[in-house]
Amino acid sequence: MTKYRLFTLVAGISLVLDQLSKCYIDNNFALGESRLVITNFFHFTYVRNPGAAFGMLADSSFRMPFFITISILATSGIIWYIRLIAADKKWQHLALGLILSGALGNLIDRIRFSEVVDFIDVHWYNWHWPAFNIADSAICVGVTILLICSWHEERQKKLTSKG
Repeated sequence: MTKYRLFTLVAGISLVLDQLSKCYIDNNFALGESRLVITNFFHFTYVRNPGAAFGMLADSSFRMPFFITISILATSGIIWYIRLIAADKKWQHLALGLILSGALGNLIDRIRFSEVVDFIDVHWYNWHWPAFNIADSAICVGVTILLICSWHEERQKKLTSKG
């Protein structure tokens, strides 16, 4: 079980932080309320997203079964994949823990609210990036780490095959 310690710890901590932050926003902000953090750059703004990234599929009648199915498949795939990775691949364990927590965090929202709670509003003056949450950030960071690890492994293979 120690093989999965980092994976489990990262997934658990990230999931708890995601859910606590969403609970705080839901209990202390009115829907649509925005509070300044850094002028012309960052606000906490309470929005709900019934769709996927950037609101895609928000108006689709099949969105709930689709998103729940995708989340369950992603979770199953991550759990299957983590079993294939060697214990010394710490960065991959970290990345998969982050991705799992993000998938579960947004799945919990979809089951509870039929939409995802978003609140991180990054912008440059009036040009806003769509609001997101800790689960979304965990997924993005996890995928980036996996891509870097994959690139590094490919590079190492090329270097060792030349030498």
